[in-house]
Amino acid sequence: MIIVFTAFVILLFLGLPVGFSVFFSGLLYFFQHPEIPLTTVPQLPVTQVQNVTLLAVPLFIFAGNLMNASGITEKLIQLAMALTGHMNGGLAQVSVVLSTLMGGVSGSANADAAMEARVLGPDMIKQGYPKGFTGCVLAFTALITATIPPGVGLITYGTVGNVSIGKLFAAGIFVGTLMMVIMMVMVAIASRRYGLKPALEKRASAREILGLLKECIWAVIFPLILLVGIRMGLFTSTEVGSFACVYAIFVGVFIYKKLTAKVLFQTMKNSIIDIGSIMFMMSMSGVFGYGIPIDKLPQKFTTAVMGFTTNPLVVMSLIVLLLVIAGMFMEGSVIILLTTPILLPMVQSFGIDPVVFGMILCTVVTMGNMTPPVGMAMYTVCGILDIKLDDYIKACLPWIALVLLEAAILTLFPNAVMFIPNLMYGR
Repeated sequence: MIIVFTAFVILLFLGLPVGFSVFFSGLLYFFQHPEIPLTTVPQLPVTQVQNVTLLAVPLFIFAGNLMNASGITEKLIQLAMALTGHMNGGLAQVSVVLSTLMGGVSGSANADAAMEARVLGPDMIKQGYPKGFTGCVLAFTALITATIPPGVGLITYGTVGNVSIGKLFAAGIFVGTLMMVIMMVMVAIASRRYGLKPALEKRASAREILGLLKECIWAVIFPLILLVGIRMGLFTSTEVGSFACVYAIFVGVFIYKKLTAKVLFQTMKNSIIDIGSIMFMMSMSGVFGYGIPIDKLPQKFTTAVMGFTTNPLVVMSLIVLLLVIAGMFMEGSVIILLTTPILLPMVQSFGIDPVVFGMILCTVVTMGNMTPPVGMAMYTVCGILDIKLDDYIKACLPWIALVLLEAAILTLFPNAVMFIPNLMYGR
């Protein structure tokens, strides 16, 4: 498997698309082991995506695009502005809260970063926000979107690692809220440093906030409906994806009345493109990961780590460092697919809860979208707002430290992460 991993890294650096890099590097394992019939290779991509739970991934992507097209985004922006616009650095605070609200709508960090860059970015720069700081705010706050249910990364991890998706969704409420609080503190400190003014002259009244909340209620309660529905047995983790699509169409057609046939067709077109790229990578990972259990890689990795240390905190620190480096060069969903079968058995042997590990894994690898050299959200935000990469990179170091602080808190206080899941599902 060393040759397979080395070939994968080389192919990535040569610029080959991730899905093909995963496939061709995985193919080398079969040439190393001629006793394995090559007829196995074409079967693996198919069997990899035959897990019915994975059906939730394309369904939630489609549902997220439907919710965005329904007009709910504008309402959420107004609500976020009413809640935080009066604070120093008001537009940056709006970005933090908006990403939290968007978590129940989108579930995609890249989509959230692009949307906020177009909507909030120009006004932030006009009001004198430093360009590098602006780019980092809009990119890194999108991390919250990926942790609030229904995050696609959580579904992928739960499926690959055979971890309860319902518990992951429940844990995501705390993790996303904690990240929101930490980022709001970060923005408040930076606002004093840069002298950033509020976006609103006065605080919105309780009546105004309640009025906006009423208009946004369909998006705000969506994650709660998913959690309660799964917990009460109304639908499985897969069926909830279908419900999400029906819910989004209902809201777009009958509540906000913006989801016309033309908009629906365009949304379906965009969703197919998004789904195709993600599912292709997932299917190719079947070829790549075939040799992992045969070579007993998880057991060897665990033995090697235990020879170095048996302290769970040190182990998690090493894993987080590994994930940060991997996230700099690979897409988050690919890292989840490739590393979960190796790392999950090891962390469980050290007594770390798989739900806690899943939240840390998804948070850290998603950060790779915001960091150089290949961060998709980074390039998207910088491209939309014409921000120099040098300015962005200089400004992103405190934000990276902030995400690592979040990972440290989750590691040190696992009971806090598991409070809501244990409350809903029992220990």
